[in-house]
Amino acid sequence: MKNIFQVSKMNKDAQMRAAINQKLIETGERERLKELLRAKLIECGWKDQLKAHCKEVIKEKGLEHVTVDDLVAEITPKGRALVPDSVKKELLQRIRTFLAQHASL
Repeated sequence: MKNIFQVSKMNKDAQMRAAINQKLIETGERERLKELLRAKLIECGWKDQLKAHCKEVIKEKGLEHVTVDDLVAEITPKGRALVPDSVKKELLQRIRTFLAQHASL
């Protein structure tokens, strides 16, 4: 069972995430980060790897037995695992830099 301090911290964390997300949206940085991520994933072959994995899943289960939800559930863990650490680090650094420049959150 969660105590009041854990619930309070969770609420503050959620509020902080919401404030950061709002600032990212307002400044247009969220879209720039999404575009950077898209470009980096294409550049490293992530998109092609995931596309090939989708084809494998569909081939194994049969097109008539796979829903979009099934496919998403099947490929999401692999998709996350295939993102190179260098891409994650670059994105994280960009977010940290953004937060440092907008420290009034």
